[in-house]
Amino acid sequence: MRLGKLWPAGLAVGLALGSLQAQEKKPEYTFGTTVVDASGLQGRVFYLKPGTGRLPKFAKMQPAGSIYTTLLNVWPQNFDEGFPSITDRFEWFAIEYTGRVWIQNPGQYRFSLLSDDGAKLYLNNQVVIDNDGQHSARAITGSATLTHGVHEIKVEYFQGPRFTVALVLAVSPPGEPWRILNTNDFKPPNDPGQLQKGEISDIRPTTQ
Repeated sequence: MRLGKLWPAGLAVGLALGSLQAQEKKPEYTFGTTVVDASGLQGRVFYLKPGTGRLPKFAKMQPAGSIYTTLLNVWPQNFDEGFPSITDRFEWFAIEYTGRVWIQNPGQYRFSLLSDDGAKLYLNNQVVIDNDGQHSARAITGSATLTHGVHEIKVEYFQGPRFTVALVLAVSPPGEPWRILNTNDFKPPNDPGQLQKGEISDIRPTTQ
């Protein structure tokens, strides 16, 4: 898999270091837990028909269950390693993650979405990254200008046929380096009176 040229430079280096560390210690993958985390992402799990080639229409489907996480950090791994809390379903499933992020500092935010197979990133119901379709592990980047306030976030993901799975969402806030997006870093204020809805603009075309 030619991942290096598909990632921003900083993330490509991180992936290379992660591969070296994996030779000495089994990496920790974060895909979900059944424990509810109100400040994190809720992932609704769906089973797919074999042969599915693109993300399904989730609104027309009945979920098989829900999982919760604060970050999407599944680096490319063998599909038969399984996923926490998703029983023994190793292929032909999809997850729709939804949640909220609080933007304290407005400006242009860059995002990178690595997946195998397809995935999409939405902010305030607008597509920021489209990485859909059956494909090997690849990352696509995109950016958007976000105002101060609460923003709805959604990541759609599906795993098609064997042999590899991957789902990693990274962010680069204004003037900051790339890092894995963790919703704990973007928690809204506890005081409801301080909450305001954020706006999105200047969504720039995604790149490979």
